[in-house]
Amino acid sequence: MTDHAHDLACVREATGRLLDAVTGLDNASLAEPSRLPGWSRGHVLAHLARNADALVNVLEGRPMYASSEVRDTDIERDAPRPLDAHLADLRESAARFQAAGDAPADWSRIVELRNGVTDSASRVPFRRWAEVELHHVDLGIGYELEDLPAEFTEREIDFLARRFAGHAEVPSTNLSTHGRNWTTGGGARGEAVAAEGTSADLLGWLAGRRDGSGLTVKGALPKLPPL
Repeated sequence: MTDHAHDLACVREATGRLLDAVTGLDNASLAEPSRLPGWSRGHVLAHLARNADALVNVLEGRPMYASSEVRDTDIERDAPRPLDAHLADLRESAARFQAAGDAPADWSRIVELRNGVTDSASRVPFRRWAEVELHHVDLGIGYELEDLPAEFTEREIDFLARRFAGHAEVPSTNLSTHGRNWTTGGGARGEAVAAEGTSADLLGWLAGRRDGSGLTVKGALPKLPPL
């Protein structure tokens, strides 16, 4: 079973890095575009805070979000806030998530996330870790995929390769870097594809943060469906 206590500690560290970086911003920079289409940096920070609360809901047996519409409305409402409001919300929501993670619980139980997706409760802290790390990169403030902890990068590649395994739109694709290999896709017809590159470039492609141009590819690199 996944070591949820270890992952909770990693979430705490990643959140600290994020807060330190965001503290150096100002109100004007929060209104500037992030690397996510249609979202300002304020949108990214608002999403991170509301995601922490949503995962508290998951751990405590409630629906992750009341609805997709409520999720989107909350992000739009909170995005224009000044920096100090964002920082306070990020700290407070992170503390609520950590408290929920520290509470005695059966970590082997199955919990429900969005859109009917289920997973072991023990994997929820890693899911939060991914949110914090990848959205820190999305802010476009100097933290890049190459800066991510090596453990996180490898585990997120593992997770995303499994997520796309057997997908009807993705042909069989072999990924490799530094002696590690993964296979994903396999549900679509067509010749198998092989892609090799740095861990950052593999993760960037799988996570929709890079177009794969940094990879050495044999065959036609498939277009991955949205996460």
